[in-house]
Amino acid sequence: MTASRVGFWGGIAFFLLLLALPAPAGLSEPAWRVAAITLLMATWWMTEAMPITATAFLPFILGPLLGVMTAEDVAGEYYSGVLFLLLGGAFIALAIERTGLHRRVALFIVSHGGTSVRALLFAVMTATALLSMLVSNTATALIMLPIAMSVVKASRGDGPRTGPDPFAITLTLGVAYAASIGGLGTLVGSPTNVIAAGLIEKTTGYVLDFPTWAAFGIPIVLISIPVCWWLLITLNRLGHASLNADQVREAIGEAGPWTSPERRLVPIIAVTVLAWAFLPFIEGGVLPRGAINDGTIGIVAGSLLLVIPGGDGRPLLRWPEARAAPWDVIMMFGGGLALAALITTTGLAQWIGDQLTPFTSMPVWIVATIVVAVIILVTEFASNVATASGFIPVIAGMVVVSGIDPALLAVPAAMAASWGFMLPSGTGPNAFAYATGELRVADMVRAGFLLDLIGLPIIVGCVFAVATLMS
Repeated sequence: MTASRVGFWGGIAFFLLLLALPAPAGLSEPAWRVAAITLLMATWWMTEAMPITATAFLPFILGPLLGVMTAEDVAGEYYSGVLFLLLGGAFIALAIERTGLHRRVALFIVSHGGTSVRALLFAVMTATALLSMLVSNTATALIMLPIAMSVVKASRGDGPRTGPDPFAITLTLGVAYAASIGGLGTLVGSPTNVIAAGLIEKTTGYVLDFPTWAAFGIPIVLISIPVCWWLLITLNRLGHASLNADQVREAIGEAGPWTSPERRLVPIIAVTVLAWAFLPFIEGGVLPRGAINDGTIGIVAGSLLLVIPGGDGRPLLRWPEARAAPWDVIMMFGGGLALAALITTTGLAQWIGDQLTPFTSMPVWIVATIVVAVIILVTEFASNVATASGFIPVIAGMVVVSGIDPALLAVPAAMAASWGFMLPSGTGPNAFAYATGELRVADMVRAGFLLDLIGLPIIVGCVFAVATLMS
């Protein structure tokens, strides 16, 4: 029996078993049913027992049937501003590919990243992480993945693809993981950062402004990118082989003179990036708070591509080309949002957090490690935003009750909410890396699980070290 069949029937067995067992003390019956749905979805996602987009339909099917939420309410949870960010970013990525701009960037990286596959991987991951500090991690992945794919296709030459490609798997995961890791560096690197910082300030009074967040986040990025690079090349046995730089350049193609579509696309991308970077200052300043978000910026930029002339007798992007956006991945990510809503509204996230309260009598670093481990686990199955929204208030309550320095407990929790690398549904970068078709869920689970474990000492160690220096 294949792993997918084992996962299919095993997931159903676990689901039925949890439904048959009584809910633990202090946990409501609806929350216990959501735990059963979560276990079923996690099993099917990790074993690919069903197409992952089909698995994303389960909250809409099972939530109402089990009396957790109405069908209308669950359906509404499949949509959020994040999905508009994904769609707008996908339009930008398609325009980059259509105009050939990604080819120009790919040639630049190949020319300056060296001929070693390891050196090229490090160059791509570094560029991705730096961009992600200024742009949403999802948008960064959408911009960088077409560039990475052009390098992958060039490295294969004219030969057909025969089986898994270690270089393609490593480079694809490298872009996705670097986008998420780089997003930890600044407040604007991920929407989760802003939400977590706001919740921490509201509940504890501890201000995590832009420079304070960067003081904690940048050291984590500086340590994590090399560690992630080493982990990926080790797991995928990426040796010291060299790429034929001339062959890669020839396969990518000559950049040639700048075309009119390229010249018109670059300013749109630049303005979009600046808007994402300065959104915290625009919202509540130039525009009323709540008037726009990352999704607004992304969808405006994507829509403009459909009407702005490219200078070659057509718009920068046509709708038939825009229809190539990965709509199935967007629906899959929506399934993660819906599951997260079930987890938070039923009190399951609150209950999990409450189980951590007795640990406050232990040394702070142990408490922080436990908190980070639990949040990393949950954020693999729920969206980062939902995890931060559900857990940060609980952790903040622990801080207030115990008197622990917020920097030692709330900040690691905020960082952990964005540390999800095991499943395509965990983050936008993961979802779009999987959508390239270059890797299996098993590839992501294997690397992501180890990176999750490594993240425990990195997050806790960096935060404690920086907090000590700042005190």
